[in-house]
Amino acid sequence: MTTADRTRDARATASDPPRPGSSGRRRPGASAVVLAVLLLLFAALAVTTNRFLSLDNARAILASAAFVGITAVGATLVMVSGSAVSLATSQTATVVAMAFLASSRLGLAAAVLIALACGAALTAMQGAIIGFWGANPIVLTIAAGFATGGAATWFSGGTPVYPAARAYEALNATWLGLPVAVYVLLAVTVIAQWTLRRTTAGRQMYLVGENRAAARAAGLPVGRVTVLAWAFFGACTALTGVFLASFNTSATVTLGGTLTLDAIAAVLVGGTAIAGGHGSALQTLGGAVLISVLSDVLLLRGFATGTQILVKGVLVLAVVIAVHLRTHRSRR
Repeated sequence: MTTADRTRDARATASDPPRPGSSGRRRPGASAVVLAVLLLLFAALAVTTNRFLSLDNARAILASAAFVGITAVGATLVMVSGSAVSLATSQTATVVAMAFLASSRLGLAAAVLIALACGAALTAMQGAIIGFWGANPIVLTIAAGFATGGAATWFSGGTPVYPAARAYEALNATWLGLPVAVYVLLAVTVIAQWTLRRTTAGRQMYLVGENRAAARAAGLPVGRVTVLAWAFFGACTALTGVFLASFNTSATVTLGGTLTLDAIAAVLVGGTAIAGGHGSALQTLGGAVLISVLSDVLLLRGFATGTQILVKGVLVLAVVIAVHLRTHRSRR
């Protein structure tokens, strides 16, 4: 297969054009109808919730979406390239947050660069093992999660890590009424979308995710592509860790919280195929906002944290089933 052929295949995969004879007139499947009805019911529930339709609440939703969304956008590249998901996201964000606060005496720019380097290096090593040696990403990231969590405990001694300087306060500022993290989320989304759609590496991620064995046989640099996807994901996770540390003004071993599951949920709700080959950073951004809105509505209505996690789990399950049925129907 020539480079031109691979490029055309990548563009076809990226745009996901409808198959001949299956355009516009196809009736929506039952799963799509059910999903649409659920979304309408949720929209009605949201607009009838007290204080939901307020400017302050909208800002809170965007701020909440930013923390999860930055990581989820990075995870989109990992999932698109066929590496499934990382189960060490929370631990990575935690250890990076500690490194950021500990190095803040060097200045904000230096501390952020150190954090980005730590995050990218941690995940790039995992990507190399997956891409070059074919390790199972689930098993590998479970092990990485234990190792990284142990490193965070060793580094902090089990106590909170506090900033060595107050330079981090600049990251808690607001521009035009929105937190800095929201603008970073938008910038990261644009970069990720441009990378996936407009660069050779991005198009190769789609090809590798669609069929890793075929991509390797065609001479594509599977290992390098996988490392690039994971390094970008690590940098995004590091940014989330930096903002979490700045927002909380400290870092503990539990700082990452449910970031792992929330990021996975945002990517899947955005429609990215967990098996790889299909996905979009823009759709993940929408998934992150939807997850944030859902959590906000449940919180305003007084539901407990356990209920919020349960509802998010059910939503992800419904979306995964709908995507699977749609993909299965399109391949028949």
